[in-house]
Amino acid sequence: MTEEGRMTIDEVARAAGTTSRNVRAYQTRGLLRAPILVARVGYYDEGHLARLRLIAKLQARGFSLAAVAELLQAWEHGKGLSDVLGFEEALTAPWGDEQEQRLDAAQLNALFPLGRVDPAVAARAATLEVVVPEGDTFRVPSPRLLQIGSELVALGVPLDAALDVLAALRTDAGRIARLFVELFNRYVWDPYAREGMPAQRLPEVTEALRRLRPMASTAVGSALATAMEQAVSQAAAEQVQQALAAAGRAEAS
Repeated sequence: MTEEGRMTIDEVARAAGTTSRNVRAYQTRGLLRAPILVARVGYYDEGHLARLRLIAKLQARGFSLAAVAELLQAWEHGKGLSDVLGFEEALTAPWGDEQEQRLDAAQLNALFPLGRVDPAVAARAATLEVVVPEGDTFRVPSPRLLQIGSELVALGVPLDAALDVLAALRTDAGRIARLFVELFNRYVWDPYAREGMPAQRLPEVTEALRRLRPMASTAVGSALATAMEQAVSQAAAEQVQQALAAAGRAEAS
């Protein structure tokens, strides 16, 4: 990607998880506006990327390309391009502010000293996409998770045990995410779809989607804080009881 945020057709296709051939096909069908020409080279921007991601999401919900084209045209003609772009951005924008990083072997070893990561554990970390080897470097999709793993290991927690927690966390997070998405689909999207997706209601749906982002994060954070408080208190009480019982047995002997 260039400094101006422009992407070549191969770059925008890769970012959207599609192919250059599909990008060209969408342009031909009128689903995607033409790229910006600079010295006879076509460049794409974040607006193009948002549209490609929207097309992919609509297709995943069972829309044909013809239906997608009709829907986008109806929205644009009925309410204006700015509202359509706002919906696309709300639907396709990342839900977190993390940026993936790339580390070399020395940087990774600084987090996890040599001799403390065996090949099997490293392979599992790659499968879970915590640290993904790519050539001479390592791709880290979530630097925060990697840092947490490093701190757990520094506390004496085996890395494979930390990976167990991560796998469980992702399973639980996926279940919670589906609950929120089901709420949105049932009470916002499905009624909108039954009405024929009227263009005048698109800003309302967009606003609901935008509000869902901080709402879901806040709810999960609050629930986790309460659960952690209860779990730590219970564990502390159990540890104290065990210590008192052990002291009693020692005195009796």
